[in-house]
Amino acid sequence: MSLRARDPLAAARSAVPLLVVGAVAVAAWTLVEASALSAAGTAVSWAVVVLLAAAAVVSRLVPADRLDRVHAGVVAGLVGVLVVCGLRLVTADTSAAAHAFLTFPVLWTAVHLERGGVVLVTGAALVADAVTALLLLPLEAALTDVVFSGAVLVVVAVVLCRAAATQARLVAALQEQAEVDALTGLVNRRVFDQALAGQRARRTSSGTALLLIDVDTFKEINDAHGHPVGDAVLVHLAGVLREQVRADDAVLSRLGGDELAALLPDCPADVAAERAARVHEAVRATPLALPDGTFLDLSVSLGVAHTAGSVLDVRDLYSAADRALYAAKRAGRGRVAVAPPVAAQPAVPRRRGVHEAAPSVG
Repeated sequence: MSLRARDPLAAARSAVPLLVVGAVAVAAWTLVEASALSAAGTAVSWAVVVLLAAAAVVSRLVPADRLDRVHAGVVAGLVGVLVVCGLRLVTADTSAAAHAFLTFPVLWTAVHLERGGVVLVTGAALVADAVTALLLLPLEAALTDVVFSGAVLVVVAVVLCRAAATQARLVAALQEQAEVDALTGLVNRRVFDQALAGQRARRTSSGTALLLIDVDTFKEINDAHGHPVGDAVLVHLAGVLREQVRADDAVLSRLGGDELAALLPDCPADVAAERAARVHEAVRATPLALPDGTFLDLSVSLGVAHTAGSVLDVRDLYSAADRALYAAKRAGRGRVAVAPPVAAQPAVPRRRGVHEAAPSVG
């Protein structure tokens, strides 16, 4: 089980006010109880104040990911348990307020850490609480104290841990809905735009390529066979695209309507043209099976654009692929058209012609 934080940044941010409040509370308690505390107890209390304040500063200034890599969340929870129980031993405090402080590290870990961290810190809290109670109270009173306080700690940890897990599943489901096209399973336009923008000023040895794919006579397919068949066509083409272009080195997207796209980072121009030709041929070779047992032949037009070096204006790459796509459709559909290389420099949209990489195949 993981000991890492679910969200390192959120964990670090929430730790800061908790540590500050803890430092202020211990400082106030030390001042109020100054006359009743021994010199050692006073020294320990102020040391705890300094420790909590220093931990707050570290949580605020050190990058959250770096803290999470060294399991700072689990360490903080365990140190919190030891500090609370240590103060109880030094001050011989058996009050309910002392027990209340023990819930803080358990609460924080249950909200922010993965299950492994929650189990570790909660278990440590139960053991430390039991040892502290046995040292400070008679056996019968200590057992009673441990049962009640332990039950509270366990219930709090379980409830919050389950609530956090449920929230994480809901967030993941919402994230998937926000990123994935429900019909084809490809990423949607928003994710594609982000990926395309991410290529800005990104230098690679092979450059970046973009394939735009459009279904030929898609409106006629819908009119003749109905929209359910049109949807089936898009699902079928998405499957063909996945087979011909590996998703682990490309961004496959449905941009809207019947237009699909494949963004190919670190891809040479000749490889991009080859992949486009493979997609084109695979679509022609795999007709769609219809519910009545017949087969529907499909055809797509593809526009390919490539830029070497860095993409300083991603609109140029998309515009070039889009112009190539429409050139392929104007030339008779069912073909691949490759745009001239896109210059790796900022520029207004260019009005260049395209070179068709494949002859018409009907």
